[in-house]
Amino acid sequence: MTTTAPRETRQPEVRALTGLRIVAAVWVVVFHFHFTALGGVADVVAATGPVLTAGALGVDMFFVLSGFVIAYTYLDVLGPRLRARAAGRFVWARTARLWPAYVVVLVLFGAWVVARHAVGGGGPVVFQAEQPDVTVGAFVRQLLLVQLWDKPYFDGASWVGPTWSISAEWLAYLLFPVAAVVLYRVRRLPRPLLAIGALLLMAPIAVSYLVTGSPYFPWSWLVRILCGFGAGVLVFLVVRRIRVTARGGRVASRIADATAVLIVVGLCAGELAGEGRGGAVILLFPVLVGALSIADGGLARLLSTRAFCYGGRASYSLYLVHIPIFEVYWLAMAHFPVLVGPTVTAHVIGGLVLLATFPAAVLLHRFVEAPGSRVMRTHMPSFLHERPAVEPRQKTPQVRPASSGPSRGRGPLLGAVPVARTVSYGPPQQRTPRHAAGTVGRTALVPSGTARHARRDPRAALS
Repeated sequence: MTTTAPRETRQPEVRALTGLRIVAAVWVVVFHFHFTALGGVADVVAATGPVLTAGALGVDMFFVLSGFVIAYTYLDVLGPRLRARAAGRFVWARTARLWPAYVVVLVLFGAWVVARHAVGGGGPVVFQAEQPDVTVGAFVRQLLLVQLWDKPYFDGASWVGPTWSISAEWLAYLLFPVAAVVLYRVRRLPRPLLAIGALLLMAPIAVSYLVTGSPYFPWSWLVRILCGFGAGVLVFLVVRRIRVTARGGRVASRIADATAVLIVVGLCAGELAGEGRGGAVILLFPVLVGALSIADGGLARLLSTRAFCYGGRASYSLYLVHIPIFEVYWLAMAHFPVLVGPTVTAHVIGGLVLLATFPAAVLLHRFVEAPGSRVMRTHMPSFLHERPAVEPRQKTPQVRPASSGPSRGRGPLLGAVPVARTVSYGPPQQRTPRHAAGTVGRTALVPSGTARHARRDPRAALS
């Protein structure tokens, strides 16, 4: 029998953070496209400078967002103590979120990689500096999302290059049920201390940018995911304890707007100190995420619009499909000079290829990601379901033996009648989260007393 798996919490969607996801995804997409050998692309890069070429930072923004949203949704469910069934439900939910679209893209692009490997006689199979292994073992490791875990660098770890970050995030998900027990116990530390902790977690990568102009060093991928994800969790612990008034929402909006401007200015000014030094603005990502979560105007209002929110929900699919599309285009450029020449036709085709990633992402999200995730959640393994609640056993009342005399119209008592107990089968009742619930609009993360009156959005899963 199929039983619908219960959600851990039905948290309202923080729409500004959903909208921020598409900004981060587009940042990564245009960063990868800027490697295309077209004169027009080089002109755009010259005009935009580090705002475009620093697009790898979009991955770190995703890590901070993911830590915030996972804590927002699951911390109080997992935090009090480590329970195998609750941890299993969490891991299954994250698998349902990542796996369906990822597997489809991996299998389809994997066929492309194998075909290039077979035809090319051992030559390059993807446009990466370090070529990945084209073996059954490599495919299986990618299928299980563990391809990165034993490598000091992410280069060549994946056939679909950017999916190294999905392997890294999968590791963070598996560690979160254990980490949640500790994080739950430090949630009442002073807010300034938690805020400083979030900034300190971003410091190692920021220092790497300042010193070398690059976030790459042995095991830097591990530092990026654990520190970025952890910073997002700590920001949530700060924000959840803020009661937002109308004035507070306006202040948060100003902070979010100013932080976004500082990120752009910092990227440009950092180039004056040396190439890549502007990447140190990664320190501001926790500030931006925290401010947007409680802001009600300015940038937060823009990101909360329907278009940005839909883009945010489809951002994962965009992240998956853009490189396979670019790979086909780049290979075509290598064989058809008309696609490279400094002509209007070549530039129009290049622009169409870039734009094609968006409808492709919408199709993947609409027909694979969303329904696949829904099916997997619905068919959660039975051993992960919560046990049905059983009422405590009641004592059997002591009854006197029936008298041989007249019963005074009640009839003789034939013995003790056990109290009937009902046991409900199927999905258990939804747990009411004890932590603050987010709302859409003017009020942000408020105490749980208000949560019961908050408008619920069934599309609350942000990550």
